[in-house]
Amino acid sequence: MELVKTALKNRGATLGLDTLMEKDNERRSLIGKAEELKAARNQFSQKISRAKGQGGDLEQEKAEMRRISDEIKSLDTQIREVEAAMELFAMEIPNIPDESVPIGSGSDDNQIIRSWGEKPQFDFVPKDHWDVGENLGILDFKRAAKITGARFTVSWGLGSRLERSLINFMLDVHTKEHGYTEVWTPFMTNKDSMTATGQLPKFEEELFRTDDFYLVPTAEVPVTNLYRDETLPEEALPIKLVAYTPCFRREAGSYGKDTRGLIRQHQFNKVELVRFAHPDHSFIDLEELTAEAEEILKKLGLHYRVVVLCTGDLGFSSAKTYDIEVWMPAQGVYREISSCSNFVDFQSRRGQIRFKSKQGKKSELCHTLNGSGLAVGRTVAAILENYQLKDGTVRVPEALKPYMGVDLIASIG
Repeated sequence: MELVKTALKNRGATLGLDTLMEKDNERRSLIGKAEELKAARNQFSQKISRAKGQGGDLEQEKAEMRRISDEIKSLDTQIREVEAAMELFAMEIPNIPDESVPIGSGSDDNQIIRSWGEKPQFDFVPKDHWDVGENLGILDFKRAAKITGARFTVSWGLGSRLERSLINFMLDVHTKEHGYTEVWTPFMTNKDSMTATGQLPKFEEELFRTDDFYLVPTAEVPVTNLYRDETLPEEALPIKLVAYTPCFRREAGSYGKDTRGLIRQHQFNKVELVRFAHPDHSFIDLEELTAEAEEILKKLGLHYRVVVLCTGDLGFSSAKTYDIEVWMPAQGVYREISSCSNFVDFQSRRGQIRFKSKQGKKSELCHTLNGSGLAVGRTVAAILENYQLKDGTVRVPEALKPYMGVDLIASIG
């Protein structure tokens, strides 16, 4: 228990496990009392059964039986209430960081693992991607705001084709070169699915919802839940799935931050990599998955770096996370374009995703992993900034030319 407390403290969790322990002690006490009363009820039942043949007056015993039964019902109700409170409290406890995760309090303590490529050199002052896109007429934020509101985008012409080309390019690389199976899932999920992957109950305010369903914040949710409440054969692991979905996020608490452009939108496209792995192999799977996400940036010729998140910057469900950050020359900063995480058995425990070997007597929990491969809107932004030319046009990366059908993105009007 002390190890768990220390691990949660290292990641900045404010929940006190003592409260959970107190609830557990209360539950045990109530169960003990209920069991004692049930034993007493059984004794009275046997006494009444024996006395029936003797024709004695049993009204006092029957009254005591009714009293005991009512008290048992009350205790059972209290036990269910305590267990429900414990379950709700437990759902708010984040995952335990892996021992390889560096200890730190926030993003300043993340560690750079590696980088690839070189920063592009310009003989002019590079423009921000939103200026490049608006000047070319391929990004339209004003009309999107008129249609819906702030933090939405309309793409026109080659801007639309660029978005679609990136989605197809990413899916092709991951299916043809990395061995993933593409899946097409619903863009809305139910409460159980959101709970299994850790979005609920903690991140309710981040989600868009209808009366009955939640719009997906990432394909991680529907894809991971494909195997909820199922037991997989061990020989099937690792299962590697890739999916495109639009993603919907409120971005609560981020007002005033990255409000311009494509970095922090309420709706955006993403290609997601998901793995179901054997516990003995999952951290090797994490390295492979991260390298596969990096490969997209390499093929696009975009300079990036990989950082391992410290305990204080780790996501709620993750045991270890690598962020891939692409260079944005106009802003002079690195921006996260993929987050690759191993959740170990955190999600599979909530979702009861198991595997069983032919020799095994008991099933075990799978480990789940996912990562963006990549966030499409942010990739568009990176291309517009890194491949812009002095005349305002944008070169198309070599890998995308077969998909785009043009070498240059120029003004549509």
